[in-house]
Amino acid sequence: MNNNWLEKNTFHYSDFKDLFHLVEEKQKKNLKISLCLPTLNEEKTIAKEIIIMKSELMTRYPLVDEIVVIDSGSTDNTVEIAKSFGADVYDANEILPHLEKFKGKGENLWKALYITKGDIIVYIDADIKNIHHRFAYGLIGPLLLYDPIKYAKAFYDRPISIGKNKIRPTGGGRVTELVIRPLFSLFFPELTQILQPLSGEYAGYREVLEKLPFPIGYGVETSMILDIYEKWGLDVIAQVDLDRRIHRNQDTKALGRMSFAIIKTFINRQKRSGLIDLKNNLYDEIIQYNLVDSQYQPAVSKIIGFERPPMIEIPEYCEKFGIKK
Repeated sequence: MNNNWLEKNTFHYSDFKDLFHLVEEKQKKNLKISLCLPTLNEEKTIAKEIIIMKSELMTRYPLVDEIVVIDSGSTDNTVEIAKSFGADVYDANEILPHLEKFKGKGENLWKALYITKGDIIVYIDADIKNIHHRFAYGLIGPLLLYDPIKYAKAFYDRPISIGKNKIRPTGGGRVTELVIRPLFSLFFPELTQILQPLSGEYAGYREVLEKLPFPIGYGVETSMILDIYEKWGLDVIAQVDLDRRIHRNQDTKALGRMSFAIIKTFINRQKRSGLIDLKNNLYDEIIQYNLVDSQYQPAVSKIIGFERPPMIEIPEYCEKFGIKK
């Protein structure tokens, strides 16, 4: 395995702290930049994210041109709060409404391509408790300053929240270490250099993102890396150390469902590319067990793993962006 990529394409967010320089490069290249926040019941954190990004990267430094919230049907006050702080808020179901409706983070990210105007789209999860504008400019930096780079991925220390205002310094990224890193080591050792392939923060050029299929659920981060690597190679990818990220942690069973979707996405990718040959179709249900009245009861979750096609294949998108097929 060649470690040149790790040395050459790994950055620290402080490498891009000169925001005047980033704005100059953006204007010189005549680019627009969109920030997308996918949401589902994020009323506790969404306001702070919008306030910080808007004040630092729109008002103080005109680096970001729009902040777009794509909501999956929140039942709390996420939508009202996001609107009140000046984000452009959309219900995912109302974007391309003639298509079959699905819920999931990947669905929101895919539909953001249709709604946003930017040449570069930055995706940031909406549940970050220690939000800072480095989460955006750190990912934008390599895309503006290094021409070969078309996609930038975050990595960070991931402490685990263990109660109100209490954190344990390590322990995050469990699915990465237990699922993705072993799979990458088995099939694509060079991809193990991507330190946190499942991080929820990344940015890319529209010309790349519009050509990728998007799993509607948890498999979207894995599929992006595999598809970009297959189409354009590892050198178009960068990773940026964003220092530390504190967010809402999930229990082990939730991580099991996430792992199921990710493994299924991974296997389907290898099947499609001819690297493996399956004798049977994969099942769509993960079976977990709960102890109820001294009896173990199965809890079955259906995870179909539907994928949206590349956005560039959608006629309405091509018409909106003047793409001739």
